[in-house]
Amino acid sequence: MIYSIKQELYKLVHRKITWIAAIILFFLMLITGFALADESKKLILTLTFDSSDFIMFILVIVGATCFSMEFQNNTILTLLYKSSNKIYVYLSKYIVLFLYNVFLHLLALFYTICLRYTIFNYQVNWSASYLYHQPVWLNMITASLIDLVTTMLIIAIVFLLSCLINSSAIVITASLLVTFMGQSISSDLMNGGKLVNIMKWNPFNMVDLTRQYGNYGMYVLTTHLNNQELLVGSLIYIFIFIIAGYFIFRRKRF
Repeated sequence: MIYSIKQELYKLVHRKITWIAAIILFFLMLITGFALADESKKLILTLTFDSSDFIMFILVIVGATCFSMEFQNNTILTLLYKSSNKIYVYLSKYIVLFLYNVFLHLLALFYTICLRYTIFNYQVNWSASYLYHQPVWLNMITASLIDLVTTMLIIAIVFLLSCLINSSAIVITASLLVTFMGQSISSDLMNGGKLVNIMKWNPFNMVDLTRQYGNYGMYVLTTHLNNQELLVGSLIYIFIFIIAGYFIFRRKRF
């Protein structure tokens, strides 16, 4: 297992997209700062210049190519040959992508602090009370931790799709639809009204966890779940999708 993780880390570190994406993240956050100049500065800092959407986009691309490209090029056979168990190959990829996810969120926090004191120079007191009667700095850290859960749910979905479909282009497209259209899909599922108590637990609904933390009053009317329920639902679906993805991967013929 340790060998598989080291191997995946080596591949990730030596991929150009890993570092190019980190640079692109900064410029996307910078553009967001200019675009949302008239919005609440506290909200911009809390949501780290809307970095959650950009990080999701990056993880979908990196995660999809992580599996699908190896299926397409048959390099997955080499990994399976060198590993004593298929589960090590599968979990090592997920663990390494989780570490990259943590890295991107820490980078977003660093970029946010730099932008706050340089280009935008927001006159915001970090200890000022904001969401949930907590200081801005705690809101920002909490939002980042919550987004780790949301993005790991997306990664679990990407892995499941990657094990079902060998084409990275199709996996990326399908994953982006889930990521950025999850709210619309969820709303359509609950439009009937009669099954809201059941349909509100659909996995697409959980994608709004980070957005709801930053704007509870608006999103809770759509999700019909509070933050704690969305968090628990996300963790459960992460577990379900990881297990389902592994069973498909284990039975897959290479």
